[in-house]
Amino acid sequence: MLFLLAALGLACSAAAQSTSVSAYIASESPVAKAGVLANIGTEGSLSSGAYSGVVIASPSTVNPDYLYTWVRDSSLTFQALIDQYVYGEDPTLRSLIDEFITAESILQQTTNPSGTVSTGGLGEPKFNINETAFTGPWGRPQRDGPALRSTAIITYATYLWNSGNTSYVSDSLWPIIELDLNYIATYWNFSTFDLWEEIDSSSFWTTAVQHRALRQGITFANLIGQTSPVSNYETQAGDILCFLQTYWNPTGNYMTANTGGGRSGKDSNTVLASVHTFDPDAGCDSTTFQPCSDKALSNLKVYVDSFRSLYAINDGIASDAAVATGRYPEDVYYGGNPWYLCTFAVAEQLYDALIVWSSQGYLEITDLSLAFFQQFDSDVGTGTYDSGSSTYSTLTSAIRTFADGFVLTNAKYTPTNGSLSEEYTSADGTPISAYDLTWSYASALTVFAAEAGTTYGSWGAAGLTVPSTCTSGVAVTFEVDYDTEYGENVYITGSVNALENWSATNALIMSAADYPTWSITVYLPPSTTIQYKYLTQYNGEVTWEDDPNNEITTPASGSMTQVDSWH
Repeated sequence: MLFLLAALGLACSAAAQSTSVSAYIASESPVAKAGVLANIGTEGSLSSGAYSGVVIASPSTVNPDYLYTWVRDSSLTFQALIDQYVYGEDPTLRSLIDEFITAESILQQTTNPSGTVSTGGLGEPKFNINETAFTGPWGRPQRDGPALRSTAIITYATYLWNSGNTSYVSDSLWPIIELDLNYIATYWNFSTFDLWEEIDSSSFWTTAVQHRALRQGITFANLIGQTSPVSNYETQAGDILCFLQTYWNPTGNYMTANTGGGRSGKDSNTVLASVHTFDPDAGCDSTTFQPCSDKALSNLKVYVDSFRSLYAINDGIASDAAVATGRYPEDVYYGGNPWYLCTFAVAEQLYDALIVWSSQGYLEITDLSLAFFQQFDSDVGTGTYDSGSSTYSTLTSAIRTFADGFVLTNAKYTPTNGSLSEEYTSADGTPISAYDLTWSYASALTVFAAEAGTTYGSWGAAGLTVPSTCTSGVAVTFEVDYDTEYGENVYITGSVNALENWSATNALIMSAADYPTWSITVYLPPSTTIQYKYLTQYNGEVTWEDDPNNEITTPASGSMTQVDSWH
């Protein structure tokens, strides 16, 4: 029925859902769960042709063609289902989870344009739904897939191990998990296409989920006695945590989503990262960008505000009320529109924050998070407010209303049958792009769980500190002024792997957030002399700056900024 309505264009009436969050959740929850299951082969009603356990992104085959399986989308979807199974919410999912893991183990071993299982092939983002390689042009590699897949399977494997099913875990699941963890440990410092498949640089989202996966992998490997790779994982996890800090923009008080791409860096990437690395035991830790941390709250306000005047459907909405949000303000995909999953993610971060404040019995306002809280009380100041105070009650009540508003924004533009597409138009909220998007349904399931106060355990974020010395590298920010033509971008490449070994094809694109200054932060080997050059690419033509090569010697630890002139 969902398919027929969407295909016939009959599922696009706006303002069709309840103005009550509880009523919307009651009606949409079963639709979202059914929508997820319908898109999983072979039994799913909309997944014809998909092999067992294969998750299709959407049944849509034209404008756009999403009838493929993405490692990222599949893993996020099954993380939600595995959480439901492990925590006793749906005991019927066991066989489906096993089928998913079998399918992913096959995809791991499938040679593809990114490589083989031992030469980088785990970074391939999508496959055909019959478990064969997709060989067309695409933004590859995308290095978040192994992290998200290993996290999902570790959650399941830990449950099975603690239930006594140790041989299956050791013999069948650990080899799959170890391949993904080893990939992360080897490739985390290489450039990657971001989760929107558009920018090849370093991605905050990817770095954050890679860090979580290694930390969770360390705990799991120790649990089952597979300790030989743990030392390497610990070293790499520490270095990733170091690198994670370099994305912060202290001028704009937000997390820069990507180190390249020529955009502002304000991006749902960062909100999704906070949500999907939420650890209820970590409190409001800013080092791991927990949802209630001052950095995450400041970032959330900057991100949300960037859409307030961008979409027509947001016109006239108060500055302290919820609005529809999209991927990033510069988006032009299908004209640039709100996404269901992006708007749900804002609500989910806020619900997660409320969960932690309630658990710890207080909230803290810092200079960094003050602007966020002053949306709800203009007179509030920095300080710690315990749960018995009127300020705490006022703020948390207002923030819950704020969070509810994002759910209700999506509800307003959810068709009467509950189907969720990828986007809805910025002009009038009509659903657009891929219909019955699996990730949209999965995002509904996770935000509804957060609204109910449900959490799914810790991954080890509590008590982590950034190492004083990052053994695998130091953060180097390169800056160069260059006036470009429209559509022309500036890149950097150089003499080490992290600078793509002088490759013009794989050179790292720089950001023009402070145009005409182009910048990028790269993690480079410490105490090393490195040569590099800037280049531009425009209409397929590459222009290098003149000789000689630029040269720096990186410090032994910490970070540095290198300001250059184009020559």
